[in-house]
Amino acid sequence: MGSGTSPPLGLRWRSNTFFIIATVAIGLFTDLFLYGLVVPVLPFMLRSRLAIPEHQIQTYVSDLLAVYAAASVVSSVPAGWVADRASSRQAPFLSGLAALLAATVMLAFGRTIPVLYVARVLQGISAAVVWSIGLAMVLDTVGPDNLGKTIGSVFSFISIGQLMAPVIGGILYDTVGYEGVFGVGAGVLALDLFMRLFVIEKKIAAQYEESPVPVHQNEEEEETRRDYGTISGANGQDESGSHDNDPEEAIESDSLLPNAGDDDDDEMIYKINYEPNRIVRAIPILVCFRSPRLLVGFGLAFVQATLLAVFDATVPTEAQSLFNFTSLKAGLLFIALDVPYLVMGPVGGWAVDRYGTKFAAVAGFGYLVPVLVLLRLPSDHLLSGTSNIILYCAMLALNGVGLAIIGSPSMVETSFVVMKFDKANPGFFGANGPYAQLYGFNSLCFCAGLTVGPIVSGALRDGIGYGNMNLVFAIVTAITATTAYFVTGGRPRANFIRRLTRRSAT
Repeated sequence: MGSGTSPPLGLRWRSNTFFIIATVAIGLFTDLFLYGLVVPVLPFMLRSRLAIPEHQIQTYVSDLLAVYAAASVVSSVPAGWVADRASSRQAPFLSGLAALLAATVMLAFGRTIPVLYVARVLQGISAAVVWSIGLAMVLDTVGPDNLGKTIGSVFSFISIGQLMAPVIGGILYDTVGYEGVFGVGAGVLALDLFMRLFVIEKKIAAQYEESPVPVHQNEEEEETRRDYGTISGANGQDESGSHDNDPEEAIESDSLLPNAGDDDDDEMIYKINYEPNRIVRAIPILVCFRSPRLLVGFGLAFVQATLLAVFDATVPTEAQSLFNFTSLKAGLLFIALDVPYLVMGPVGGWAVDRYGTKFAAVAGFGYLVPVLVLLRLPSDHLLSGTSNIILYCAMLALNGVGLAIIGSPSMVETSFVVMKFDKANPGFFGANGPYAQLYGFNSLCFCAGLTVGPIVSGALRDGIGYGNMNLVFAIVTAITATTAYFVTGGRPRANFIRRLTRRSAT
């Protein structure tokens, strides 16, 4: 836009980095909050409002959680595809609110199983939009060097929506009923709508000469992506934060960086030297799928979401079975997950930026192996009464730490791989790059985990018991940690531990 065009009112604060990140965070918060608000309410809603037989409650709870995720799986990639081709990400970002509003109304007033299923489908479609487009806006705003700690901080904040929503939902349902639960949901929706309406992307704000706004948070990063959507860092570093002149320092402990000298990091690996077929030209992100690191990164997101869904689906029913808890008390149990997740989220993101995706992924998933196994202790009735409740809360808190650590590696790892493809092939992915498509696929994998988690955990809990169910998922996390060690962040180096220690000392 030329100098004669008047800038929008409040351009500077509306395009401020903090406001943009806060808008995305509130959008993600709203999605997870409304997703989790009904978690402790569902068993009681099905029993009292819909008169579902007791032996079918767990099945319907798991199915209603899974339907949401399945809808997101189907919608994620189309949402990212549209966003990468739109002149602004704001319009498609806003579009998801209509589906979310309709879903909230249907959940509030629906009195049949089909209506509840449709409501969860609409919620899933809205989630696909906000996750695919919102995370692309985060990368557009802060660039790759700050992505880990930004994602960690955002995930820490939105974990309140995911983990506190069951607490709030249980309290409200127990005290004021359905009206209070969905009244709070409507209030959160109103705040989300306000922020999405007023946010202005950096690239849009930069078009007004009267109020130039840097594209990224760091003032020195003035070279924005033009043809292919990547950024050149400052001080002679590339977008991954690598130090090209020091091969000993350019290791996986650098943010977003694989091991220097690995064949996997050869620029030619990312170069497209053939004419893509029609499908790849239509969905160019598919060309990046030849990288094992991208596929494993998506796998990390899948397992992370599966674990989150396991807690959502089984904690309320297990609490009711073990302790005869009401919805209020079952919801309060999630506080044990909330606090560690909230505190450790930014720390986990910082660790990714500082030590690399390999360290965070291996440490996080490896740590979850024993603490998932320990969740069987309350079910074994080693203690009784209040002591057993305290033990269960302690085990949930330990798992909350692990869930926080595994929050960032997938996003950062997949972003780095796609950036390498984008940089190696100028113009191939279009002016906006393939990042909304990337986060669409990431959301697809995440939502696939949210789909599988409730179904598998519900079936396992009913079939082999709660303790053995957690043992199965502990084995899954052990396999994930092993795979991450060999693939994530590039091939492991023999002196990885020594160099990681050197990095800690600097």
